[in-house]
Order: sequence, then structure tokens, then C-alpha cells
Amino acid sequence: MPSLLGAASGFRSVELGASPRSVTPGRQRWDVKLVLGRPRTAEILSAALRHIPGITAAQANPVTGGVLVRHDARLRASDIGRIVRRAVSRVAEGPTGVGHPAPARTASAPAPEADRGLIVRPVLAVGGGIAAGVALIKGSALSRQLVAAGGVAAATAVVLRKAWHGTVDASQDTAGPGAERHPLLEIVGPHRRRLYGAAALSVGCQAAEMTLGTFLGWTGLVLIKGEAAPLVSLGLTTASAQLWGLAGLVAAACAAVAGLSYASNRQWRRLGQDIEHDWRSRTYRHVQHLELGHLEGERTSRVAGALTNDIGQMGAFFAGPANDVLQLGTSLALLVPAFLLLAPQIAWIAFLPIPVIAWLSLHHQEKAAADYAVAGECRARLGSQVINSLEAGATVKSFCSEDYEAERIDELSEAVQESGRQTDRSTLRHAETVRSCTTASMAGTLLIGGRSVLNGTLRFEVFSPLIGLPQMLLMRMSRLGGIADQYQRTLASYDRVQRLCALPVEAEGGDGTLDLAEVRGEIVLDGVTFAYPGRPKALEDLSLTIPAGQVTALVGATGSGKTTIARLLMRFQDAQSGRVLIDGQDIRDLQRHNLRHAIGFVAQDPFLFDGSIADNIRYGSFGASDEAVLQAAAMAEAHTFIATLPDGYDTLIGERGAALSGGQRQRIALARAILKDSPVVILDEATSAVDNETEAAIQRTLRGFATDRTMVVIAHRLSTVRHADRIYVMDKGGIVAEQGTHDELLAQRGLYASLWQLQAGELAA
Repeated sequence: MPSLLGAASGFRSVELGASPRSVTPGRQRWDVKLVLGRPRTAEILSAALRHIPGITAAQANPVTGGVLVRHDARLRASDIGRIVRRAVSRVAEGPTGVGHPAPARTASAPAPEADRGLIVRPVLAVGGGIAAGVALIKGSALSRQLVAAGGVAAATAVVLRKAWHGTVDASQDTAGPGAERHPLLEIVGPHRRRLYGAAALSVGCQAAEMTLGTFLGWTGLVLIKGEAAPLVSLGLTTASAQLWGLAGLVAAACAAVAGLSYASNRQWRRLGQDIEHDWRSRTYRHVQHLELGHLEGERTSRVAGALTNDIGQMGAFFAGPANDVLQLGTSLALLVPAFLLLAPQIAWIAFLPIPVIAWLSLHHQEKAAADYAVAGECRARLGSQVINSLEAGATVKSFCSEDYEAERIDELSEAVQESGRQTDRSTLRHAETVRSCTTASMAGTLLIGGRSVLNGTLRFEVFSPLIGLPQMLLMRMSRLGGIADQYQRTLASYDRVQRLCALPVEAEGGDGTLDLAEVRGEIVLDGVTFAYPGRPKALEDLSLTIPAGQVTALVGATGSGKTTIARLLMRFQDAQSGRVLIDGQDIRDLQRHNLRHAIGFVAQDPFLFDGSIADNIRYGSFGASDEAVLQAAAMAEAHTFIATLPDGYDTLIGERGAALSGGQRQRIALARAILKDSPVVILDEATSAVDNETEAAIQRTLRGFATDRTMVVIAHRLSTVRHADRIYVMDKGGIVAEQGTHDELLAQRGLYASLWQLQAGELAA
């Protein structure tokens, strides 16, 4: 633990700013300024919290500064608050350089590569320093200029090495132990040939752009001196001929640059789109087969984020930053040798801004990440408050709080305005600093190169074409910080997608099958015990029988295990002990899809898809005729209200059926189950949102639909199940307190009779 908490160094002067955002049983969200814009610190804090007993999960987000902590619900919120603040404090005050302890080794063991580097690097540095000193004191002007160029290269290497450490660490962490290929190659997957083609086009485009710059330099040379020596060898001896020749070369180079640029950008974009499409299709297919527990609750938002934002980031990196990396590398590979071979006198001044711009870009990106995170959080809070205020219009007006809400929006808008000004100032300072560096480099190149030309150490024919080329490189260097940031984001996104792909899918089960035409539908729970993770047992040694071809009702208090029984029957979960049998076969020996084809299920809060009413009724029975859809809707008492809609069954209902009432949604879901025509039907509070008259009509219809099929009805409203063939009364802990028909249970004057009296107001005779 101390090593984890001490790994974040250099934050002693940072204001911790740890404050709770929301506190609910088993979960807390915190705002922690310490992790804002610091991915490494966020990882350390998350790891530190996860090692504390009682905390089951922790995740710190360096973009928003938010920390999510999941913990044992039995722990008090105040205890978790103290734990979080103590962990944040210890991370902030950790000693410098503490990390994972190195494994012990014997004296006879050879020194590892890292230890040899600790010896070799200082020796090389001292030796290089001595050689440079000798060259500066006793060397020629050229040797001094080469030493200066070497110093520029060394400074650039130091800056880039510091940035590279973070990306290498991220790459190794993402790749995991035993990984054979770099994560970027894993992301590209089967599209590696297209990657190489796009890379070749980018290199060709950059070479063509450099060639165009050279031709333009020769044009200036012809205008100034009357000729360009390289063109004389081509037979162009007069200034007019050389200008016409250069015009043709410039036109060809422009066409080549335009064509290669278009082709390379198109290839990179297609590569990014194909990567995004392939990963999303493959991952979504995997997600569709996940165990249901991984798709419920708040996990859904994380899964959706991986499928949209993270996979989008993976594709976007290859559509843009990857191309920038190749162009930058090609520029360096072409320009540096050209200057060292042709004009070593001015190489150092031409490339002097490179380490400065590289450092500025990386530093700006690190700072901008925090600024943009703050600005994004301010905008998110403003947007959330605007939506809340508008949706709560009736409440606001009823309490005469219009001015109060306007003032709240003013305050949040001012925060957005100030955060925007801060990011603008930072961005403009960076842009103008880079511009100043490139301008100073060009001025220095002209001054020093001009002196070399005048004193005869550098030919003007060589100097003229090289003047403007370094500026192309320097402007691309300004994007270095953004490229590094996108690279790290891509690796983090790849890691989250890989974690999603590693989640277990539903086991198919045994090889047994049910012949739907022969299913009788007798269901037996034999000594079933089940508990949700981190909760008391929902069912404990439960045994009951649901007869075939009858209506069986499950009633009882909330938390008595009624819905759990339905989930076990559908194999959304499996019993931890005991057996669930259908027609004498253990459902774990059956294929999941075969079992689910035999069972129709209507949940208490049914899900409707964004589409037409007919599409939602037909969902799962995609080949059903229009007549069958109408008949199912009529049996579910839905046809009457559907017929009154302007577009009838073609009416679009929006996401989750937002255009319909709760009762209308339940009736459409019920029609969907009726259309499926399964031999076993489970209704989990399927009529809880309809009025009494509609419920009575549905019950009359279902009595006919239930003929020769097994129907399990879960209900709180006892009037829904009074005509059931058998009623099980569930009590806390998932035990059967009573069973019998409606009249038999009333005669027992037990729990069911008490519930009936509460709901109906009287005891039946």
C-alpha cells in the first residue's frame, strides 16, 4: 500500500479539493482536483482505494476529476469519506520515486539492462561533453556548428524521451503480459496491408511537398541570379527556359502533392472507419451474448461508452494523428540529412526551435487537458441545470422560482465563460509562441546563412532552396502534444474495449432441446438457493411446483424472490444450488436459446424499441403476418387505443416508447408475448400500470389464451390473480409462506388474507 500511495510525486503543493458529489448506499462519487489532468495519479489513486478492505471497486477519471467508489453497503458513508480523503492525502504527499520494488538478486547474477544503462549513459554523457568542449575550443567553425547541431538533437531527444516514457508505460500496461504485438497493430488487425499502403502514400506526399519547396527555391534562384545550376545539366541553359521548365515541374509537383494528399487522407480515413466498424460489430456481437448481470444497472453506461466513444477513438487515431506522425517523421528523415550534407553551417539554427516547440507542445497539451476538463465539466453542469429547469417547469412556476432559476443559470454561465477564457488564453499563448519560434528560426537562418553565402562557405544555389523547408517541419511540431495525447487516449480506449471483450459470455448450456410442440410446461424448483452478489440470499432451499397447463400466481412482499424465480426460469441467472426443471429436464442441460423460445416473458417495466408499434409487437416473431399482429394486439386490449392514433400500427413511439403511457407500453409488450405463442408464459406485473377496467378485460382475454399452456403470473395487486389455479404466497427470504386457491387462502386467514383485506377492504366469506 505505501508504495502505491507514494508513487505520485511532486504534488505537495497541489490543492487536494476532495469533495463528495453524491452519496448513496454502497456507492459514492467524489470530485478530486488532484487527479484532474493527471492520468498516472488517477491510476495510482484507483489502485490505492481498491486495496482498502470494504471497497469493492474504485475508478478515478483524469478528464473530469471524478472518482467513483463502490463499497460494502454495511460501511457508513462517513467512514468511506475519511478513507477517500486519507487516500488522496497520502497520494499527494507520497515520496518521490517510490514505485514497484525491484526483485532481489544475488551478487553473482549479471546486472540487468537498466543497471548497465545507469553506468553507460553517464559515461557517454561525460565523453560526449569532453569531445564537444574540445571541438568548441580548438575546432574549426564547421565543427563548432556541428556541435551546436548535436546539442539541438540532444535537447530534442531529452524532451521526446520524457514524453515517450509515458506512452511506453501505457503501451506495456495495455498490452499486458505475454503480448506479442504492439496495441496499435492489434487495433489494426486484418487491415495491416491497408495501413502500409496509407503510410506509403503519406511518405510520398511529404516527399512531393519537399520537392515542391525545392522547385520554388530554384525559381527564386533563377530570378535572382539568372540561372539554377541543377537545371543546366538538364539542358535548360537560359533563364527563360529554366523558368518554363520550373513552371512545369512546379505544376507537376503541385498535382502530385494534391493527388497524394487526397489519396493518403482518403486511405487513412477509410482505415479509421473500417477499424471502427469492425471493432464495433465484433464487440457488440460479443456484448449481446454477455451474462445479463454485466448489462444491467450503471454498467450499461460503461458498456455503451466503450462501444461508442472508445471504439470511435481507436478509429479516429488512424484517421488523423497516425498520418501526422508519419508526415512529421518523413520531414525529419528528409530534412536533417539534407541540411547536414548540403548546409551543415546552418543546420543548428534551422532546427534550434525543434526542442523548444516540442516541449511547449507537450507542456501545453498537459495543461490544456486540465483546462478543457474543467471547461467541459462547467458546460456539462450548465447543460444539466438547463434541462432540469425546463423539465421542472411546472414545479418552478408553482413555487414562483423563475428568477431564482435564472440566477442559477447566470452563475453557471459565468463559470463557463471564465473557463472558456482560460482555455482561449492558453491556446493563443501557445500558438503565438510557436509562431514566434518559427519566425525567429527563419530570421536566424537567413542571417547566418546569408553571412555564410557572403563569406563563400555556403553556395547560394544550395542555400536558396533550403530556406523555407524547416518551417514546414516546425509547424507540424506544434501538433506533437496533441498526437501524444491522442496516442495515450487510444491506448486507454483499447484497454477498456479489451476489458469488455474479456467479460464472460453466457454459457450455451447442455445439448438438450425442447420440442415446442410437445412441451407441457410443468416447472419444478427443487431446493433452489440463489443470492445476488453482495446481498443476502433471495431464495434459500426453495421447492415448489408449477403445474402444466394451469395459471400459477406468485404474490408477496417486495424482496420475497418472485422476480428472481422468473429470472431463474429464463436463465438470466443460474441457481447456486438446487435444480430448476421443466418437464423433468434440468434447464441447465438445455440450450439457452431453445429454453427461451419455449417461454414468453413480460417484465414489469417492458422495453420498447424506437420504431413503430407494429415493429415492437412483431419483435422476436419477425415473420408474423399483419393479421397475427392485430389479433395479438386485440387480445392484449391494445387494438382500441392503437386504432385511434393517426398512423395506427405504423405510429413511431420514440426511444423506450416515450410517446406512450405506462399502461399502453405494457399492453404492447403483452401483445408481443402473445404473438410469440410460447407454451410457457411469465407475466411479471404485466398489468400493474393499467386501470381496473382494462385489467379486467385483459384477464378475461388471458383466461382464453392460457388454455393448454402454463402461465406464471407475478403480481402485487391480488385482484389480478384471484382466479389463478394455484397461488404461492412468498415471504421474506424467498420461502413459501402459504399456497392454495384464492378461496382456500382466505379461509386460512393468514398472510394472504391480511393482504387481501388491506387491498380490498374486506375479507371474503
